[in-house]
Amino acid sequence: MRIASRHQRIVIALSVHILRTAVTRCGERRVDRPDVQLALRTLLPFCPERWPLVLYWDAAGQENEIGRAQGVTAAFNGIVRQLRRAGCYEEVPSAGSTPTPPETGGRHGA
Repeated sequence: MRIASRHQRIVIALSVHILRTAVTRCGERRVDRPDVQLALRTLLPFCPERWPLVLYWDAAGQENEIGRAQGVTAAFNGIVRQLRRAGCYEEVPSAGSTPTPPETGGRHGA
């Protein structure tokens, strides 16, 4: 697996954002839309295994809300796990979240 450039990492992060947004909407309606299809296609070269991408797309078009939500969520987790393992994706904390403090090496109150 090749190392992703800064530009590629930005595109990967945007693709993951699109898929994450679809995960939040999939309980209400089908999410087999062009934006999701493009995000999945964009991630194809960076996922060592293709199955979570295919599973996501197949689940996104299901009519059954429960099956769709379970399939899309499981596939999304598989996609993110593969991207992280490949070194192509790192979770970026949102603007409102508290960052994790760096380790202090045992020093307290310095």
